[in-house]
Amino acid sequence: MSEVTSESASTTETAEAPVRTVPAAPPARHTGRLAGPLNALAPHAKIGMVVGGVLSIVGAYLAWSTFVLNEGAYPERATLTMFVEPFGVTGFRLHITLLGLATIVVALLRVPAKHRIVRGLGVGVTAVAVLNGLWITVEGGGLGAITASDGTVAFGSIVALVGGLVTVLSATAGGLEDKPVWEWKLAWWVEWILLLVVFVLILLLVAEVLTSGGQGGVVNPYAGVVFLSLLAALAGAFAALNASGLLTWVGEVSERHRVFSVVVLLLCALALPFTGAGTEYWMTVASNIGVYAATAIGLNIVVGLAGLLDLGYVAFLGIGAFVAANLSGAAASVIGIHVPFLLVMVISAVVAGIFGAIVGSPTLRVRGDYLAIVTLAFGEIFVRSAQNNIAGLTGGANAIPNIPQVALGSFQFNQSISLGPIQLPGGVMYYVAIVLLVAAVMLVFGNLKNSRLGRAWIAIREDEDAAAAMGIRTGPIKILAFLIGAMLAGFAGAFFAHKTAVVAYDSFRFLESVTLLAAVILGGMGTIPGAVLGASILFVLPEKLREFADYRLLLFGLALVLIMRFRPQGIIADKHRKAELAEDPEDAAKEAPGALPTEVK
Repeated sequence: MSEVTSESASTTETAEAPVRTVPAAPPARHTGRLAGPLNALAPHAKIGMVVGGVLSIVGAYLAWSTFVLNEGAYPERATLTMFVEPFGVTGFRLHITLLGLATIVVALLRVPAKHRIVRGLGVGVTAVAVLNGLWITVEGGGLGAITASDGTVAFGSIVALVGGLVTVLSATAGGLEDKPVWEWKLAWWVEWILLLVVFVLILLLVAEVLTSGGQGGVVNPYAGVVFLSLLAALAGAFAALNASGLLTWVGEVSERHRVFSVVVLLLCALALPFTGAGTEYWMTVASNIGVYAATAIGLNIVVGLAGLLDLGYVAFLGIGAFVAANLSGAAASVIGIHVPFLLVMVISAVVAGIFGAIVGSPTLRVRGDYLAIVTLAFGEIFVRSAQNNIAGLTGGANAIPNIPQVALGSFQFNQSISLGPIQLPGGVMYYVAIVLLVAAVMLVFGNLKNSRLGRAWIAIREDEDAAAAMGIRTGPIKILAFLIGAMLAGFAGAFFAHKTAVVAYDSFRFLESVTLLAAVILGGMGTIPGAVLGASILFVLPEKLREFADYRLLLFGLALVLIMRFRPQGIIADKHRKAELAEDPEDAAKEAPGALPTEVK
């Protein structure tokens, strides 16, 4: 029996099972500066949402500029005038069309959380219209981009913006319902097929995001704005899906079939080279993302689980990289021996773990800000030592170049591969290796988090004194967090050395530690997918925003501020972390049952 329920719905007992129905939108009695217009619009909210959707579609098909910006995909889409054929638009105009159609359909149907879903769609239309309208205006040198001297006016961006705003205001005026919960339990094979379809769509979506606008701005000079426009449209679509409760339900289905989900995700990751992102450029970027994702998962143990702020964590990545460089047989190595790659990775992890235990020992006496200063000092000591070429092990300013490539027999990992008619780019084997490495690190993290040791780390993070009073040996437990996290970083560092073929101290400065910490917090502290997603975002965004030159760091920082403002618990939140940040104790109990037993009755 499949039902749609609401988190705040009432329960009615029946002969078969308890059935909870989604309450209708509450009467609109708004307060504040917009109270008057919203209350006046409330009785006509449905009409307003339909009108907003229609205006969005009309705006997508109208002209967006009064001139041709340049040759290329983006300007051609910007100068399309009137109806050509159904869906005869591409790019951001197609995104607005689809969002507008979804707005009309949802507004006319009787669906749970209608107004909340439509508001998400309207926000997406508004963001796309503002972004592309401003960009065309700036690129065109001013208002002449949309209003010509002969009286011609390009109404596309204006009409689409009005449509998005009308949609958002009408949905808000109608009253926002509680997010529904879908209690569907289908046959296991049906749920497997569903998960397979979802993960394949995610793979195609990732490939589309990576290749949107060309290769990092090389193919299309407008790659940056195309990328941002796609993200704005996806943000609106995901906001609507989240408001409908479907994303939460898919997550629950994935949790019920955890092993199947992990296997399918792994296969989808390995299939990325067969998509549009299967180029040497993106294989290199994806491999670097994998290195930092594995490192971020290790940092997640220290910061996300144990709550120990480490500002010098990248030093462990550097230790693993320098150990691997010296054992790789590189000509610049003072050791001058060549150890097999797999053994090198193990040795690098062990050496980094030893240093992690040494750095973790001060945690027995310091905590909080003082611990952050200690770890920061260690990171700076490592960088200065590497820069000064201590004992000749780091190469100093000359670094350690010409590290041999990983090889299987006569085949080197940086070579291209031919699979029948399919030609895979060079470096694809490094990508496959890092995917398997990240999968192994995720397996270690997942088992540790759900073990007695993981629960002890979480207890220390919540209240170290209370944990000690309950019998947890906080000192050794904290040292173990540093040791295990450092080993994972050393493991990734050994791979990093062979992938880049050169190891220099410049790669392990303080800024890298801050980036890794930001990846953990942004993705979601204490979650496995969160660290991977955070690392991916922090390393893909700068690549895709190269078009904006000096402004890309400003846009990058603004994006991080907005994400943390509206999602302080991280993009993929841990249930305990989400409960801590919940404003209402009752909401906290719903997010993590049993997480706040002293506050929620």
